[in-house]
Amino acid sequence: MTDTSQEPKRGWFARLSQGLGRSAEKLGGNLKTVLVGGKLDDDAWHAIEEALIMADLGPDVAEMLVERLKARRLPGGATERTVRESLADEMATMLYPMVKPLTLDPARKPTVVLVVGVNGSGKTTTIGKLAHQLQDEGKKVMVAACDTFRAAAVDQLRQWCARSGVAFFAKEQEADAASVAFDALAKARAEGYDVLLVDTAGRLHNKEALMSELSKISRVMAKVDPTAPHATVLVLDATTGQNALNQVQTFRDVANVTGLIVTKLDGSAKGGAVIMLAEKCALPIHWIGVGEGIDDLQPFRASSFARALLGLDEAA
Repeated sequence: MTDTSQEPKRGWFARLSQGLGRSAEKLGGNLKTVLVGGKLDDDAWHAIEEALIMADLGPDVAEMLVERLKARRLPGGATERTVRESLADEMATMLYPMVKPLTLDPARKPTVVLVVGVNGSGKTTTIGKLAHQLQDEGKKVMVAACDTFRAAAVDQLRQWCARSGVAFFAKEQEADAASVAFDALAKARAEGYDVLLVDTAGRLHNKEALMSELSKISRVMAKVDPTAPHATVLVLDATTGQNALNQVQTFRDVANVTGLIVTKLDGSAKGGAVIMLAEKCALPIHWIGVGEGIDDLQPFRASSFARALLGLDEAA
């Protein structure tokens, strides 16, 4: 799950820049207003900090970035371009530790990935795209539909799998989610699958019920493989901005979240929240999504994201 050729990378950066266009326009427009006179005095620094907060980076992260910019000792006549380039460098530095691809252990057949997230976050679509990508990489993939109370989610997932030719496992509607996970893992293990992606419910209005269900799924799968699940990935909707942090905290309470996927960046002016998540959560960001297409989910790249967020070209 690493970068492939340079051509797909360039194509992806163009899609990323387009997807983050609203976020970049919001942040860039505010910075342009601040730096009209080219003076980096106290008022300008305060205004830059406000621009970063308005871009959903949050006050703590905005303050940290401004302090880092000050430490660079930019010239008094700094241009908007200079400030944006410097900000992109500092953002990328903050993001680099979060760039960790999801590791699949070839000794495990299958590697079990529990996928969690609130309803509406793009979780089901993301699983479909991820299954497609993994299969394209030569992995034998199965998807288990354990959000058994939403028939639409099961049907949507079934369609994604059919589209990609990925194995799909489901039982009757309102079947016990843990039972579905148990049978899917037993089948995937017996038939030598490399990866099992397990969809789960996202009903946050009853945290206790969600905790109980996720715990039961993990406990029951452990009867087949004591080490399962091997990863728990949280899907976050970028349009929720800083509220995504609350979702991370909630799911960390109910599941051992090991990494993040951020979706719907193309519909949001709140892309800066990714910087805030990286700093506040210290969780790997495995993938980001910027559209509905099957190839619009790609591995997270720190520098590319930072530069697209600030409306800059990709670094040479």
